[in-house]
Amino acid sequence: MGLKSEKSEIFQTRPILKWAGGKTQLLRELNERVPQKFNKYIEPFFGGGALYFNLNPEKSVIADLNPELVNLYRCVALAPDEVIGHLNGFMNDHDFFYQIRALDTKTLDPFFAAARTIFLNKTCFNGLYRVNRNGSFNVPFGRYKNPNITDSEAIYHASAILRNAVIVHGDYKIVLREYAEEGDFIFLDPPYLPVSQYSDFKRYTKEQFYEEDHRELADEVNRLQSKGCHVILTNSNNPLVHELYGSHKIEVVQTKRYINSDSAKRTGEDVIVTIKPRSKNLLKAVPVIPNQVEKYPATRWMGSKSKLLPHIQEVSNRFQFNTAMDLFSGSGIVGYLFKSLGKEVISNDYMALSATFTKAMIENNSITLSLTKAAALLDTPKVKFNTFVQDTFTGLYFTDDENLLIDVLRHNIKKLTNQYEKAIALSALIRACTKKRPRGIFTYVGERYNDGRKDLQISFPDQFLKAVKEINNCVFDNGKINTSRKGDAMTMAKHADLIYMDPPYFSPLSDNEYVRRYHFIEGLACDWEGLEIQEHTKTKKFKNYPTPFSSQKGAYDAFDKLFRKFRESILIISYSSNSLPTLDEMVGLLSRYKEHVEVVKIDYKYSFGTQRESVEKNDVQEYIFIAF
Repeated sequence: MGLKSEKSEIFQTRPILKWAGGKTQLLRELNERVPQKFNKYIEPFFGGGALYFNLNPEKSVIADLNPELVNLYRCVALAPDEVIGHLNGFMNDHDFFYQIRALDTKTLDPFFAAARTIFLNKTCFNGLYRVNRNGSFNVPFGRYKNPNITDSEAIYHASAILRNAVIVHGDYKIVLREYAEEGDFIFLDPPYLPVSQYSDFKRYTKEQFYEEDHRELADEVNRLQSKGCHVILTNSNNPLVHELYGSHKIEVVQTKRYINSDSAKRTGEDVIVTIKPRSKNLLKAVPVIPNQVEKYPATRWMGSKSKLLPHIQEVSNRFQFNTAMDLFSGSGIVGYLFKSLGKEVISNDYMALSATFTKAMIENNSITLSLTKAAALLDTPKVKFNTFVQDTFTGLYFTDDENLLIDVLRHNIKKLTNQYEKAIALSALIRACTKKRPRGIFTYVGERYNDGRKDLQISFPDQFLKAVKEINNCVFDNGKINTSRKGDAMTMAKHADLIYMDPPYFSPLSDNEYVRRYHFIEGLACDWEGLEIQEHTKTKKFKNYPTPFSSQKGAYDAFDKLFRKFRESILIISYSSNSLPTLDEMVGLLSRYKEHVEVVKIDYKYSFGTQRESVEKNDVQEYIFIAF
């Protein structure tokens, strides 16, 4: 557990660099705001590290995008004597300075390169670190009489502290996503916003840090707060800072600048933004999900919103409404939540398997399928029957006996005359197929992902009958006339007081190809009617349904049309932070048709099935947009 130092002494350990824009002037102010207790210290814009060296935290992660700085701190941590040895050979000389400055760091011994960084910092103009667009250091000679080039004491003290740190070269977002955890203290000292048209001292690396970068940083701060982190951020007293962090505590502090050639003008105003962690315990205030919802059969379907139900209910509870539409119903769990809350529900999806589920458990208020009748569906008919599954999918997903049983069930289910009994039986067949399939998907053939879990060991007939029981248990009458529809959201003619949308997400990090994952059970749901099987594919999938959400422009246009179409309704939209359009673009689209637009951000982990195989991480934020 990191502890805030009780000492008031500033610079218990001196930084080893004279850093323009460093936090020497702010140390007392910053120390007063450092949390008394924290898990680990993280500083992803490390620079000179004044606060870090002053705090001397027990556990820390320090990082910077500047490779020369990262090399310096790694070398000082590993072998301070080598760095000092090289420094002792450097001279405070004009020609020598430019000779050293001209060296290509990529060709240097890392310890010599580390010493070079210190030397240039101590002898250049005002300790400024600036590079040109090619990444080459370009600050002129400082003309100091006797600079302390080799501060051995500071280097040794810094080395002792740095040995306890994880030192990372990388972008701040990557570092924070990798290391930040609940209870950590994060100090953010990004390149400052300019305070005049002539200010250009933000170029610490060859990459610029623009206004859009500061907006992204503000989004990251909100994510860290939601994660339960303590955050302190510094910047110039620029209006944009007040705009971005207006919901947090902002304090303006008078400081002295070191980068103006006229000492009389070396004054300025910094701001310190203090962001306290948002406790995870706030989730306790989220409404309790009705017990009825717990009966809904769990799925491993791509994008299922079962984990988000408390947040969706909390948001919807703000409004008075009688009818709710689940426009992209997917697994059907959100529509079932609204049914459990006593609302009249309209469920819609373009996929037959989703419509089958919602037919059985949302539209259906009273009909169950008896286990006797369900068991009879497993009996092989005495007449010739269609063997499409056996003929088409032999050796791909199931055993020969299981393929035969699927065809038997297909035949017998068609003979049922009650539409809800038929929907229950078909839903149970779909569920049995996913339970008997490793990972529940159909993007591969064979037993590649068979981990021996219990579901894979239960026989197909038992899985089917078990699914019938679970679906029967979900059937209840909420006193409303609910409907299930299979169709394009764009052609929906009905309206509702509240419309929930969980559309396919377009993202460069994941895909929204539901058909690719679930083509076999989708084929079962519609009996492959009107589908074009691609015989050349190993999995025998069928051609994807057309959807505007398969491209960025198509998704943008589709959202605009949907928001316009349902502009008279309360809109709640689930969306992912790794998707396009971006958060700001979505807010902009909604603002065309709605007076009020709010965003709730939730840390979320998608199941393995949602990411492309080349993408390792699936931790994202889920956005819930509320427009009214």
